[in-house]
Amino acid sequence: MENNKEFQFKTNLNCGGCVSKVQSDLDNAEGICHWNVDTNNADKILTVKSEGITEDEVVAIVKSKGFKIEPLTA
Repeated sequence: MENNKEFQFKTNLNCGGCVSKVQSDLDNAEGICHWNVDTNNADKILTVKSEGITEDEVVAIVKSKGFKIEPLTA
């Protein structure tokens, strides 16, 4: 388990409508304490503060809603 980490992802969540499509899944995902999408950034950066969820699990949630997502490497 990856506890108390912060992950960042490049996505194609362009607007509030896109964000709302993944909102309930991310809000209800076990192991996420906070998340945010910077729709003003050209790369639409999704930041997730993890309390146990893995990068792969976050990617699976967003992809299941039909959006593109890839982890940003530090």
